[in-house]
Amino acid sequence: MQAQTHAPLRIRISWPAGHLTATLDETPTSQALAKALPFTSTAQTWGEEVYFDTGVSVSRETDARQVVEPGTVAFWTDGDALALPYGPTPISRGDECRLASPCNVLGRLDGDPRLLATVRGGDPVRVELVDA
Repeated sequence: MQAQTHAPLRIRISWPAGHLTATLDETPTSQALAKALPFTSTAQTWGEEVYFDTGVSVSRETDARQVVEPGTVAFWTDGDALALPYGPTPISRGDECRLASPCNVLGRLDGDPRLLATVRGGDPVRVELVDA
């Protein structure tokens, strides 16, 4: 019997104007999220960040961060939401991506995070696993 190797967890996030894939690290939050896939949600925007409810409730991890790089896939524990920053938010200082509160960092978007600028508040968003 072959030993099972853990391939990185990859997800696809789709909305009416486009889609991106993301590679997630193996964390308690990404594992919980993977169990909930696929799901559809409704996009919200906050400055240059897209976020949406996942229906997954997890605790804040010890390495949660509030300031992240554009294209970070973050989980906002206060709102049970995925947070996808691609530029400054209303509370950023300068060009940083500052989230509403410290978030669990799950991984990174694979493509250009600025594609998220095509997401409109209220758009349906689908998140699903990408088969290896």
